[in-house]
Amino acid sequence: MKFGISLTALLSTTLLAATPALSEQERPVDPAQYDPAQYDPAISQLRFALDMADNAMGKLRDAVEKLERDPAKAAPAKPANAVARTAGQVGKVSDGLDFEGSIGPLRQAKSAAPDVVGAFRFVCSTGHLAYNDPLVYPGQKGASHLHQFFGNLNADENSTYESLRASGESTCSNDLNRSAYWIPALLTGDGRVVQPQYIGVYYKRRPANDPWFNRFENTPARIPRGLSYIFGWDAAKKNEKQYNPTKFSCDNKKGTMSEVLADCPAGSVFHARITAPGCWDGKSLSASDYRSHTAYSVRNRMTGQASCPASHKYVLPAFSLIVRYNIEAGDKPSNWHYASDHMAPEEFREPGYTFHADWLGAWNDEALDTWQDNCIDKMLNCSDGDLGNGTIMKRNKHYHNKVDTPHLVPVPPRPGKHAGH
Repeated sequence: MKFGISLTALLSTTLLAATPALSEQERPVDPAQYDPAQYDPAISQLRFALDMADNAMGKLRDAVEKLERDPAKAAPAKPANAVARTAGQVGKVSDGLDFEGSIGPLRQAKSAAPDVVGAFRFVCSTGHLAYNDPLVYPGQKGASHLHQFFGNLNADENSTYESLRASGESTCSNDLNRSAYWIPALLTGDGRVVQPQYIGVYYKRRPANDPWFNRFENTPARIPRGLSYIFGWDAAKKNEKQYNPTKFSCDNKKGTMSEVLADCPAGSVFHARITAPGCWDGKSLSASDYRSHTAYSVRNRMTGQASCPASHKYVLPAFSLIVRYNIEAGDKPSNWHYASDHMAPEEFREPGYTFHADWLGAWNDEALDTWQDNCIDKMLNCSDGDLGNGTIMKRNKHYHNKVDTPHLVPVPPRPGKHAGH
């Protein structure tokens, strides 16, 4: 790539500026310095020079990244979505929806700068409660712990990409998104379920023309048809102490679920937030463990940059779920726990430790392409179903401020045999 300046000259200038002549007082403190017989000024000087060179390289990296962020000086990126359109996805399914009739006009979304990612957000109202998990226990009604579903209201133990795409009203603002999302139900401990007020969904990824992809040998990819996964606590590794990426908060207080709910009075808001993996292997829509076809990015200790591992080099728009629960008069939130928490061994068991989320994608193809083309790849800041092209998904009757979701409901009876999840 041509920056209009010599990289060698930049390095030399930076090194010279960062390496002044050393006075006796400026020499680094070396452990050997305390023994005059072992102290070698030449070695100490070289060590100091190496430290300065390392500092200069850091400044050089910053300068190069600043230049690369200038579109006029950036190298051409790899073609966006080189894999996702041609491999690793199922065939199209007709959903019977009128795309043009499902959207309306909106002012043009603004750039997300100075952020480096494009963003697409929408809100889902609370769906149904069920002891089903179409990923872990397909076809087995009542086999799982109690889940809180949102998205496609037809989601059940038999759901597949094809069945979700073909039918179902959605609680996620508009039926163009017939995906199914589910999390463990939040229980009061006295036979009731705490229902979320709503769930926020937030997708983000760097735009496909960002030179970052070339630099870290990653490939921008789109969400393939039929993708599904589970993220968060892993029941298959329940006997191991696990790190859970879920973040809990009550208003501005953060900590474990127990910590934040110990002081979360009526009128407060309790949030659980979890982010899905954004790295994909480029070929598998699922896996035997429902997870290993995806991965989280890994941070390089030298550069401080996070990128996808070589085994999962395809970078998807990753989404975060932000689940909002109101705290009302008479609530005893310090007694609350998730329906899956009983599955953890006693030594690890605490409220919220097992929080996780499942996702089975079922977007309308045109809607999915539109928000990825615009909100993500044009690095726009899109909220509330804004598709980034001057249109927005129309709000259906399930939009969160059009429904009155009960705060507490009875735990429903189990219809089948519990399989242990």
